[in-house]
Amino acid sequence: MNEDHAIAAVPMQWVGPLRISGNVATTEIEIPLATYESPLWPSVQRGAKISRQTEEGIVATLVDERMTRSVLVEADDAQTAYAAAQQLRARFEELCEVVRTCSRFAELIGVRHEITANLLFIRFEFTTGDASGHNMATLASDVLLTHILKVIPGLSYASISGNYCTDKKATAINGILGRGKNVVTELLVPEAVVTAMLHTTAAKIAELNVRKNLIGTLLAGGIRSANAHYANMLLAFYLATGQDAANIVEGSQGVTVAEDRDGDLYFSCTLPNLIVGTVGNGKGLDFVESNLERLGCRADRAPGENAQRLAVLTAAAVLCGELSLLAAQTNPGELMQAHVRLERNNETTRVGR
Repeated sequence: MNEDHAIAAVPMQWVGPLRISGNVATTEIEIPLATYESPLWPSVQRGAKISRQTEEGIVATLVDERMTRSVLVEADDAQTAYAAAQQLRARFEELCEVVRTCSRFAELIGVRHEITANLLFIRFEFTTGDASGHNMATLASDVLLTHILKVIPGLSYASISGNYCTDKKATAINGILGRGKNVVTELLVPEAVVTAMLHTTAAKIAELNVRKNLIGTLLAGGIRSANAHYANMLLAFYLATGQDAANIVEGSQGVTVAEDRDGDLYFSCTLPNLIVGTVGNGKGLDFVESNLERLGCRADRAPGENAQRLAVLTAAAVLCGELSLLAAQTNPGELMQAHVRLERNNETTRVGR
């Protein structure tokens, strides 16, 4: 094999099944995780097993979806930039038609702006069918930018990307407005299950979540984020399903909520920036195609619905790993013992059912 085109193999295992319900999918399904961090498999497996202890399992709600691209134009002055922004609002339907001339699947659903000095940052928001939509949004934005410079006076080109999107960077705007799929997952774990399978209490998990995820992240200067390790599950799932792995930067922004409800544990993970797709770059590889097929994301559905299914499966995987880790961290020594046993001894992790 040509060394310049070698394939980097990452160990992968299927874990689960996870029990999931909600407004996109009701299913019981295994998921693939590709990672070098072997303790992740049994950790997510424990969360998956807990999801099967209740009738609803993990309730995953798709709240919103949009892919964004921002362009940057230079105006003669701030007043000209403001007038141009007003024109954009008035011409919204016209801009929607412009997008339809260059794409079968991209739909313009929003235009936002920011003015700094004589610079006008324009943030376009699109739906992009079953694609994650990076290239689709950039192409549509390029066409829109050309049109805007032609019909709105006093503007000149500055950049096709103004960093107001924001792509592969942890920013407040993505956490507030969303980029990709916004999914909320919830699981109500009975007290008996918390005791027997997590070896802790709802009160301890809720207290740790406040002290670690909320206060600790605040002190560290986290941006619109309060979670233990969303990035671990996201990267493993993204690598297994042909996603752009760099999108875990904004994808791992999210908030974990844990409440003690009379001994039962209410546990929720909100992920506003899940950027996933079932078509596009990376999806032509044989193992990716096989994995997407097994996940039920190759079905004959309306445009966008396979990607929506993939998003809720991703979010459910995140909840499983997040719950398991927080539970482990309520018990002194448990986390490190697991890493020593599974990594330092170089064991091959066998995922039990």
